[in-house]
Amino acid sequence: MSLSPLTQRRFAIFRAHKRGFWSLWIFLALFLLTLFAEFIANDRPLAIHFDGRWFFPVLHDYSEDAFDPGLMPLEADYTDPELRQVIEAKGWMLWPVIPFSYASIVKNLPVPAPAPPSWQNLLGTDDQARDVLSRVIYGFRISVLFGFTLTILSSVIGIAAGAVQGFYGGLTDLLFQRFIEIWGGMPQLFLLIILSSIIAPSFWILLAFLLLFSWMGLTGLVRAEFLRGRNLDYVRAAKALGVSDIAVMWRHILPNAMVATLTFLPFTLSGSVTILASLDFLGFGLPPGSPSLGELVSQGKNNLQAPWLGITAFVVLGGVLTLLIFIGEAVRDSFDPRRTAP
Repeated sequence: MSLSPLTQRRFAIFRAHKRGFWSLWIFLALFLLTLFAEFIANDRPLAIHFDGRWFFPVLHDYSEDAFDPGLMPLEADYTDPELRQVIEAKGWMLWPVIPFSYASIVKNLPVPAPAPPSWQNLLGTDDQARDVLSRVIYGFRISVLFGFTLTILSSVIGIAAGAVQGFYGGLTDLLFQRFIEIWGGMPQLFLLIILSSIIAPSFWILLAFLLLFSWMGLTGLVRAEFLRGRNLDYVRAAKALGVSDIAVMWRHILPNAMVATLTFLPFTLSGSVTILASLDFLGFGLPPGSPSLGELVSQGKNNLQAPWLGITAFVVLGGVLTLLIFIGEAVRDSFDPRRTAP
């Protein structure tokens, strides 16, 4: 299927924006890499060949007596020297590049935790003796997935709300605007503090709570586009021919409204990532022990004698947000009608 000349022009402008174009590829490469975090950083072997049989601990749980009937029928701890000796006597283990998961406790550290960077722990450990690089990999994945999910869901709800407001106008628009003004004035942080005292926050609970307020970000923009588009001649003609309101909104007005909306999505995504990091830093985010970039920032604040923690948090969060901002600039330029293809 061939692309329209307008779409081809937008792609050409986006590719010509070198900073945004390469930021997109770097961000996608990092995101795809962290999607397979269990195969990169894990305290379980990727594969075990033992006594002529294959085991894949990264995918399945095995008990210790699966390798030796004399051992306990408990979940295998592959860092246990006794179990490793049993396995290596009749086979071998293939370990990930980083032999630590985000919750693994690094044993036999030469100094008390937090330990500085070394060949064993390239970014050092935090104050609970957990490998920082592993937590960064897992934290990057969960932050971006949270940001993507929140951005997509809030955009769908916000676009739908703005479309209804702008298309029907009148009393519908008036009542909706008053509701948004009241709802937007709610103290979100205080409500989250109350919520966290009642139930333990989790990924989905935080997502649902933030979704209650974040959908209003695009509503005003979409509303303005629909208020302008509903009076255009081709929209009036479609309504005169008996086309349903939903069809008119979907086919004739929404494509034009999406042009302005799409330019805001990378910035909305960066804001969603920042919200999760901020809540984790304040202690109202993911459950304790979860891999989180905000928790790493808190570690840096609480351990000023370990500067690698603060530096790592700054570089990772700053790098992610910088990439998203550059991508957003390139998308904005590609949808700008005043820009010409190179």
